[in-house]
Amino acid sequence: MREHDARARSFDPAASLNQAQRRAATAEPGPHLVVAGAGTGKTRTLVYRVAHLVASGAAPEQILLLTFTRRAADEMLRRAAALLDARCRRVAGGTFHSFANQVLRRHARRVGFDEGFTILDASDAGDLVGLVRTEGGFAKTGRRFPRKETLAALISKRTNTGRSLADLLSSELPQHASDEPAIEKLAARYCETKRAQNVMDYDDLLVHLRTLLTEHAAVRRQLGNHFRHLLVDEYQDTNRLQAHITALLATATGSVMVVGDEAQSIYGFRGADFRNIIDFTRLFPQATITKLEQNYRSTQPILDLANALLAGAREGFGKQLRSEITGDARPQLVRTEDEHDQARFVAERVLTLREQGVALSDMAVLVRAAWHTNALELALAERNIPFRKFGGQRFLEAAHIKDVLALLRLAANPRDATAWFRVLQWAEGVGPATAQRLGQAVVDAGGDLAPLRAAMAARQRFGRQVARIAGMVENLGRPDLDLAERLEHALGAYRRLMPEDDEHAEHRTRDLEALPVIAGRYDDLESFLGALAIEPAEQLKVTGDDPEDELLVLSTVHSAKGLEWHSVFVLGMVEGMFPNRAARDADAFEEERRLLYVAITRCRRQLFLLRPETLAQRSGWGHRLIAISPLLAELDLAALVEELPYQPAREPDADADADRSQRKDAPGDEALRRIQAYFGDG
Repeated sequence: MREHDARARSFDPAASLNQAQRRAATAEPGPHLVVAGAGTGKTRTLVYRVAHLVASGAAPEQILLLTFTRRAADEMLRRAAALLDARCRRVAGGTFHSFANQVLRRHARRVGFDEGFTILDASDAGDLVGLVRTEGGFAKTGRRFPRKETLAALISKRTNTGRSLADLLSSELPQHASDEPAIEKLAARYCETKRAQNVMDYDDLLVHLRTLLTEHAAVRRQLGNHFRHLLVDEYQDTNRLQAHITALLATATGSVMVVGDEAQSIYGFRGADFRNIIDFTRLFPQATITKLEQNYRSTQPILDLANALLAGAREGFGKQLRSEITGDARPQLVRTEDEHDQARFVAERVLTLREQGVALSDMAVLVRAAWHTNALELALAERNIPFRKFGGQRFLEAAHIKDVLALLRLAANPRDATAWFRVLQWAEGVGPATAQRLGQAVVDAGGDLAPLRAAMAARQRFGRQVARIAGMVENLGRPDLDLAERLEHALGAYRRLMPEDDEHAEHRTRDLEALPVIAGRYDDLESFLGALAIEPAEQLKVTGDDPEDELLVLSTVHSAKGLEWHSVFVLGMVEGMFPNRAARDADAFEEERRLLYVAITRCRRQLFLLRPETLAQRSGWGHRLIAISPLLAELDLAALVEELPYQPAREPDADADADRSQRKDAPGDEALRRIQAYFGDG
């Protein structure tokens, strides 16, 4: 204790923070909005805020830090503990969904569930929607009805945005507007089914936590008085539910600090609401606003471009990023003839930068949509430039991983019909219809497995295997087994079912061997399953060692948020590519502006914006002239960028050499080239 007191007395944020950071980190309790521009030390400020609160006498257990990944929370608390002492490790930190899961485990019955509820990930939720769709006969209408994936996404988006079903259908699925009554009925039945099976989907965690806080005042006061200091990271990425939960938790003490950047609100398609950070002071009129504008990442010319871009925004906090990093090279706006020349330029410049000492891993090519790298990938392959493209199947979405987890979910909750639907189809002869019927029979029996054993006598063809699966589930549910033993039994059962000649068996085995490693972080089956359903899957992705120690990064801007590189190339700065063709209204266009701001501010030293002057026609015949991105067209480019026309080196042509002098000064050549570029080769 004396050591803690001594560390607290000696803790001085003034020595390591700039004035604005220090003002935020040491603010008195109350409502605070910290507007943290890109690269301005947002995380550092939050870390010092946690350490300052603990050093000032706040009980660590009474501080709640909500972030968008568990990794972010863990890292902040680790750094805070290194600054002050181990007490910072006792701060409650995690995601909104993990916090909701913990609270609902104690109060599930107040919202109509048992404490042992299981959590469906997005794929499982889609499967359950599909079961409801089939069972309810919604597709038997004589006309095309939305698929299960479309319905699940629609239901989720309504939950996260608060928009009406009619509004969503009108704007995103107008061809199904007349199906609104049927979809509304399906959504209601989906909710009833989840309650009957004692399962929640990802969105339900927030929905039911908000219900708990609004309808049960005693619980709200208890949580509010316990967590006397609330900190929320990346507030610009919250949806309406998360903002409402934040406000409800803060009602008891009013001590809430939210940190974010309105200019980096780019996840509207996931339900993030730009208005949450803009309107924070409407909910908390006494809130102080601190702007972090000192950038520690980029040179000033890069920030000048970012500032000019933000100056055109309809709404914002008017921040101006500034830097003391030396470097006066302006961003380059590179004009190329077409997408292939764009790819050639990037590949050539990447090799040049590498020879100058910039590692491939410290360069990134950012795009608005993943398919924008198609031509580039070919150009990189031709030059033997290794790259990693952000994307691909996630670890937890692999079928073999979902199979094992479904078996474990049944051990925790035998009423989980979605898990039964998956596991029962392991039995030879059991198709979707039979799996659905048998799983529902178990649900109707309250989780009793007798209907599965009855199948053995009724249908010898698959009954023995179904009964064996029931025995596996019963064995996994034994109370004397710990998590490691349950997982070992589940993996053993699954491996016995894997085809020996499966060409992907080695890859499956490697993935399955990773599960015990991940499970080692958890104390019991409930917390393990809950974490896998709640945490972003990319955090748990398992990758082997790569012989190449440096890989060029290809990424969408959305996937690049929070990262940085020495050199950045932004492709397709033309109308219809960046901004996206779908950005038809003012709100969508403003989100595209913020996306470009994020792309620009990922760069530390050398920024290249690529602008092809023609694009291939969708039909594949010829090219069409394309206008520069309207996001750039509104800027004073002459003052902000260096324009660079790119002329690739061409292969020598004997015929061309013979009459080069004649063609050199031939009238009409420029017009001819323009015509050929437009119409192609004829």
